[in-house]
Amino acid sequence: MAVEGSLGLGRAGPGAFGATVADTTRAQVFATILTAGPLSRTELAQRTGLSQSTVTKAVNPLIEVGYLVEVGERSSGMGRPQRLLRVARDRHVVIGVKLAPAYATAVLTDLEAGVLARSHRTLRDHRPEPALRAAAEVVDELLAGQPDARARLLGVGVGVGGHVDSRTGRCVHSGVLGWDDVDIAAPLSAATGLPTVVNNDVNTLVVAEQWFGAGRDARSFAVVTVGAGLGGGLLLGGELHVGASGVAGEIGHIPLRPDGAECSCGNRGCLETLVSDAAVIADIEARGGPRCASIDDAVRLGRDGHPVAVAAFAAMGEALGRGLATLCNLLNLEKIVLSGEGAQAYDLFGAACEESMRRHSFSTAGRDCALVVDAVDDDLWARGAACLVIREAVGASLP
Repeated sequence: MAVEGSLGLGRAGPGAFGATVADTTRAQVFATILTAGPLSRTELAQRTGLSQSTVTKAVNPLIEVGYLVEVGERSSGMGRPQRLLRVARDRHVVIGVKLAPAYATAVLTDLEAGVLARSHRTLRDHRPEPALRAAAEVVDELLAGQPDARARLLGVGVGVGGHVDSRTGRCVHSGVLGWDDVDIAAPLSAATGLPTVVNNDVNTLVVAEQWFGAGRDARSFAVVTVGAGLGGGLLLGGELHVGASGVAGEIGHIPLRPDGAECSCGNRGCLETLVSDAAVIADIEARGGPRCASIDDAVRLGRDGHPVAVAAFAAMGEALGRGLATLCNLLNLEKIVLSGEGAQAYDLFGAACEESMRRHSFSTAGRDCALVVDAVDDDLWARGAACLVIREAVGASLP
C-alpha cells in the first residue's frame, strides 16, 4: 500500500521525490541548519552567501512541511532579536538500507539521521531477486517494530556498491554483487509501498560525511572506501558529483598494470586488484606466507609482526597512496576521508600510503589535501543511505 506523506509522496518509485525539479538552494539551506543550527535567517545568509530574500523563500516552505521549526530568539545587541531555526528532528522518519554481498542492513532514522531502530539479514544468495526480497524484509521489520513510524515516513534510501544510475534507480553494473542492469527502486517500491531512492553506497557516505562527519568544513573532498573492493565518492563545490551517468569517483578502476590480475570489472591491473582484502590475502601467500582464510587473519599476522604480512600491507598502502595522489592531482581536493571496513587496518598500511601519496602528488596537491581516517560499521553505511532520502525530500518540489 502506498503511503501518503506530508509531501504527497504516495507514488512509489523513481521520481517520487521530484528530483527532476530539485531545489538545490533549499537543500543547501537545510544542510546548513542541520550542521550548524540553530541559526537565524541573517546567520543563514552569511554562511551560505545567499541574499536574505532567497533565504526566506527557501526557509518558509521547509517550515510549512515540517522540516524546520523556529525555536527561541537570539539578540545581537542591535535591532530586534531574531528567531532561530533548527531541524524538526522528530517530525519525520526515513529508512536507509545497505545492500552488500553477504547482508542487508537497514536503519530507521530521524531527520538528523539519528538511528532509532535497526534490522539485519544475512544473505545466502545475493542474486537480485533474493537480495531485494531481503531488503524489503528488513524495511518491513523496522516498520513492524515502530508502528507509529509509517505515518511519518518519507521513504527508503538504498546504497549499493557499483555503478548506479540514481535517476532511474537501477544498478548498471556491480562487480561485488555480480549484477548488471538490475532495477532496484521500482521492485522495492512495489514490495514496500514506499518511495525509494538508490545510489552508489560510497556516495551515501559522502552525504553523511558532508552533514555529520569529516567533510562538514570542506567544499571539495572525496570518500575512499577500502575493504572487499575499493570505492570512491566525490563532493565538488559543495555538491555530490556523480558524473554523466553516475559512475564518477570509481578510483578502484584506475588502470595501473596492463598485465596485472583480473579485476571484478573484467579488466586487468585495476587499482582494486592491488588494494582490496583479496589482494592482500593473495600477496601474503605469493610471498611465501600462510594462506589466510579471511582479512582478519591477515590483519592478525601483520599486527603480530609477521614479515610477509607486514610487507603485503605496505605494498597495499603504497598502491593506495598512488591512487589517492591521482585524485589530488586531478581535483586538488581539500580532504580525502579514508573509510570502509578495511580502514581499521590503517596502522598496518597507513605509513606507506601517506608516503606514496606525498611522493606521487604534483607540486602542492598532496600537501593541500588532508587525509582523514574514519572507519565505518554497517550502521553508518545504512545511515548514509537514509541521508539520501532526507537530501532528496528536502530538495524536492514542495506544494
